[in-house]
Amino acid sequence: MPAPRRLPRCPGTFFSYETPKAVVVRSRAVGALHRALQLLILAYFIGWVFLHEKAYQVRDTGIESSVVTKVKGVGRYAGRVLDTADYVTPPQGTSVFVVVTKQILTENQAQGLCPEGDPRYRCTTDHHCQGLGPTTGSGMLTGRCVPFNRTLHTCEIQGWCPAEVDTVDAPVMLEAENFTLLIKNSVRFPLFGFEKANLPPPGSGGDLGRCRFHPQHQPLCPILRLGDVARLAGQDFPTLAATGGVLGIKIGWVCDLDRGGERCLPRYSFTRLDARAHAPALGYNFRHARYYRWQDGTERRTLTKAFGIRFDVLVYGNAGKFGIVPTLINTVAAFTSIGVGTVLCDIILLNFLKGAEHYKARKFEEVPEVAMPAPPATPTARTAGGCPRDPSSDSGTGSLSL
Repeated sequence: MPAPRRLPRCPGTFFSYETPKAVVVRSRAVGALHRALQLLILAYFIGWVFLHEKAYQVRDTGIESSVVTKVKGVGRYAGRVLDTADYVTPPQGTSVFVVVTKQILTENQAQGLCPEGDPRYRCTTDHHCQGLGPTTGSGMLTGRCVPFNRTLHTCEIQGWCPAEVDTVDAPVMLEAENFTLLIKNSVRFPLFGFEKANLPPPGSGGDLGRCRFHPQHQPLCPILRLGDVARLAGQDFPTLAATGGVLGIKIGWVCDLDRGGERCLPRYSFTRLDARAHAPALGYNFRHARYYRWQDGTERRTLTKAFGIRFDVLVYGNAGKFGIVPTLINTVAAFTSIGVGTVLCDIILLNFLKGAEHYKARKFEEVPEVAMPAPPATPTARTAGGCPRDPSSDSGTGSLSL
């Protein structure tokens, strides 16, 4: 029995060319789906891309900003009347500052030996103090157990004495709730050379001294009451003043310069930035000291553990203006995306509808080269050039167009 004849190998199928063929299908269902997809894509580009996202604009996100702050108010604390110089730090009026609302003072500290004030260093013998680390929060351990008072012994330290005891109760300056904060903010968008400030221009007639910020009635007033800032951030001011915390004042400049620079206005929002109630170290506090010379010439200091509300003024924004380049790019993208509806309808028509094989036969057609003579008739169907025809070549998975 002779061996089966091998089919010839040739580059004919490699050098074939495919071109789309336009076929008009009289189907109301497919036609309605095609137009619906086109309208949906067109509505997306017009409504979202162009109107909402303003894709026709050139945008400048490199905002340049300057912030100056000033706090005003007088309060009473521990029998003293405090003004801005006593409770605001740092005093330079920067975008980050602290309003001190509670203080624990340790006065007349001098270098020497004294018992540690932290209850974690309680002891009964020197042996208890010798197995601990070399330092504490207040000084360096000497390894001795000394009396702290008549009933309590703690480990001895070398450092600033007497050691701080920060577990005592201290009053809170609740008058700070009515203090006012003035924010002067200037922004610039260098791409467009546009500048704007949150203060009303000179001669505009606005009474800046009497306004107070309100989210509905006076949303552009740059003078804010500290109690209102805490409330708008969702915080209780007395609790926040007792434990301390960090509040963020966000000023947003999102400007459409096509509508005019006078409509470029700031928007204020407020939030708490530090960890919440379940954090291991709740609140915000810091320590600072005031040094002086005692009558005998020794150096002494007053250590202050201050609790307060830290305010961070955060400025963000961007500006947009019409540009021909982004307009052309997004317009071309819109018209190109409309062709997605044609592709989806081709997939449905050639694979899922009844009569899909009939549509495939009309959609795909193989045409031999005109100058090539007709191939001899053989039992095996051959294409131009004598190459066997692959029945799987008309799968309908190529470029489709209706």
